[in-house]
Amino acid sequence: MILVATSGYAYNDWKGNFYPRNINKKEMLAFYAQKFPFTELNFTYYTMPNKFIFYNMLGKTPESFLFVVKAFGGITHKRDDLQNYSREFIDALEPMIASNRLACVLLQFPYSFRNTRKNTEYLKRIRENFGEIPLVVEFRSSDWIKESVIRFLKENEMGFVCVDEPRIKGLIPPVTAATSSIGYIRFHGRNAAKWYNHSKPYERYDYLYSKQELMEWVPRILQLEKQTEVVFVAMNNHFNAQAVINAKMLQDLLKK
Repeated sequence: MILVATSGYAYNDWKGNFYPRNINKKEMLAFYAQKFPFTELNFTYYTMPNKFIFYNMLGKTPESFLFVVKAFGGITHKRDDLQNYSREFIDALEPMIASNRLACVLLQFPYSFRNTRKNTEYLKRIRENFGEIPLVVEFRSSDWIKESVIRFLKENEMGFVCVDEPRIKGLIPPVTAATSSIGYIRFHGRNAAKWYNHSKPYERYDYLYSKQELMEWVPRILQLEKQTEVVFVAMNNHFNAQAVINAKMLQDLLKK
């Protein structure tokens, strides 16, 4: 099974491009869930969530709709109190878990998180703290692209997040690997000029993929589908709803 959607949904610049121009922000999720099978929740990286927020989101979406929840930044970036951060985060996830609506937790690490023994041990501790909750890991530094890392992720039931992003030295190349029952791909765009040199964060993701560029991934996605139970594909090139355009484009390409 392949599910294609976007990273996040509550963007004001999607009004008129995807949402009705006069939509209330509280109505966005219900509208979005009519068009896509899942979404990534990014606010949980910036703010430790609580279960009441998730109860509210569950009530606005159909029972088939899934949520990928990005791990709180204290877990992936600050990394100074894993046990307490994990306990609070998992407690908040309880409604999602109980309703079988949690697709997985996305662990997105910064470029500074390098392939060291200390960091590998930290990943193992995260796995232990999260128990059987499905986890997928997105690295930013290319020194993680090694067979030993793929083996480690398989041994610890952690999915490898494949990425499409600018071909900049040091960043993760477009590698595909299945390391758990979940296949995962994130499209960040290929805006190399603005990846580091931008004044506003959204500029990094200001990119519209061509049909030909998406076609490069079709055989890879189909191969991942054979190796996993489900493949999540999330478009993160969100500026001006370009993620929506490309998600629909990829859905059509996968049907052919």
